[in-house]
Amino acid sequence: MPFTPGQARACTVREVLDRVGGKWSIGILVAASNGPVRFTELERHIEGISRRMLTLTLRNLERDGLLHRTVYPTVPPKVEYTATPMAMELYESLVALTSWAERHRQAIAEARTRYDAEHAG
Repeated sequence: MPFTPGQARACTVREVLDRVGGKWSIGILVAASNGPVRFTELERHIEGISRRMLTLTLRNLERDGLLHRTVYPTVPPKVEYTATPMAMELYESLVALTSWAERHRQAIAEARTRYDAEHAG
């Protein structure tokens, strides 16, 4: 059975959010949105990320067209990551989402507390 247009849009949004909403992706995109950034800078900037996870996340973001990877012919090799125009557009949406989350953080916490109290036991 084919998807309705609304279901297809929801699947597309879910697919994108699964990718960019990962634990490390937003931090990487925010850092790259401020200009070219090197692997070691990201490693220092993003607390708790392992080298392997950083490598995998960078590769996936590059594959999705959100990061551009530039390798310079130096010894040792220099690699920089920059946000693509598509990532910069996404960054604007992330800023709006962050603003919404900050405005509603307290209300969400209060709603959770009420819900937990009503459904305890």
